[in-house]
Amino acid sequence: MNSDKALITEQQIKLLLSYAVLAPSSHNTQPWRFEITDGTVFMFADETRALAISDPNSRELYISCGCALMNLRAAAAHEGFSISINVEPASGDDALLAVISFNKQHSSSLKDAELFKSIESRRTYRKNFASKDIPNEILDSLRMTASKEDTWLEFITLEESRRIVAELISEGDSIQWSNPNWRKELASWILPRHQGGGLTMHPFLVPVARAIVRTLDMGMGIAAKNKQLTAKSPALAVLGTANDNVTDWLKTGQSLEKVLLSAHSKGLQAAYFNQPIQVASLRPKLQSLLKKTGVPQVVISLGFPKDQIGASPRRRLDEVIK
Repeated sequence: MNSDKALITEQQIKLLLSYAVLAPSSHNTQPWRFEITDGTVFMFADETRALAISDPNSRELYISCGCALMNLRAAAAHEGFSISINVEPASGDDALLAVISFNKQHSSSLKDAELFKSIESRRTYRKNFASKDIPNEILDSLRMTASKEDTWLEFITLEESRRIVAELISEGDSIQWSNPNWRKELASWILPRHQGGGLTMHPFLVPVARAIVRTLDMGMGIAAKNKQLTAKSPALAVLGTANDNVTDWLKTGQSLEKVLLSAHSKGLQAAYFNQPIQVASLRPKLQSLLKKTGVPQVVISLGFPKDQIGASPRRRLDEVIK
């Protein structure tokens, strides 16, 4: 057995993974699974939790898995481990996304370790933020955070550009909700809270909510709400990459979660408005507004929350570790 690997136990790895799975994911699908072998973690895409209609290329699935990788990095650093992540493993299994090894002999990343304390209290904030400007130095630090992960973060500051982005988000809502198959897929992820995933609510309400989502096109109302949330957001930003492949999507996820955790450490929370990226015809229109070259991957709003909100439920660890 490799001497470095012998320095981390399976119990320690499971502790680290308990923080990895607190990462955000589309519809709270939590589309990851792990195998632990001889002190090494193998991370797989859980394709049974893919969103065939809203995410046909599994782009957001891989971004979600990248977010989990970032949490794993932060948790490992907090425990004094440096880690090595191979995101292009030679394998015949297309679902294998990364191979993670741990090392106690080298110094861990202090900056990653500092992010650890934000993992449990980071939230997706779906309400209006407080009417408080975000200092420029915070925005600059978040740009730098993204750049260190080989991605870019561009804040939309011009009022006209913000208006157009809000309209693209609204248009995306209308297009998605008008699709019966999209609504059917969304309804399938409305789950009782005890199941530990999805868009959860009280078990008695689940059948009614599913029926409403499947049968009613609520795009106009959702579009109006999201347009209003976007307009009132203290900061609106696009996270992007140079290219648009699995490696870039995993980069995006790690960068996104690092930005979210860094933002939380400064008192901020975030929300996602990815409709202009999810709807393929709108993505070039979003790109045309940006100064950065490359591919937009995520649209987020940032601000200071008005109140505390609860965490989305998670699946049990034994459900995601083989």
